[in-house]
Amino acid sequence: MHVYEIRPRKDKCGADLISDALPFGRLWYSEPNAIGYPKFFSRSHDAVIRVYDAAGNLIETHEHAGEFKVCGAA
Repeated sequence: MHVYEIRPRKDKCGADLISDALPFGRLWYSEPNAIGYPKFFSRSHDAVIRVYDAAGNLIETHEHAGEFKVCGAA
């Protein structure tokens, strides 16, 4: 299972996406919605996405059951 954390940056310029599943451990997003990346790249794995506010409180959790589907397969 992949676990992702989305935390606002201390400099208030975007958000950090943090996970052991990422090649460098952390990505920076300038747009407020960093949830799209882990949803897309975990489509064949189970994933949990946790969103935190600036104070470090958990405000949102998204759970995704990996369902890799091949288009056109019978």
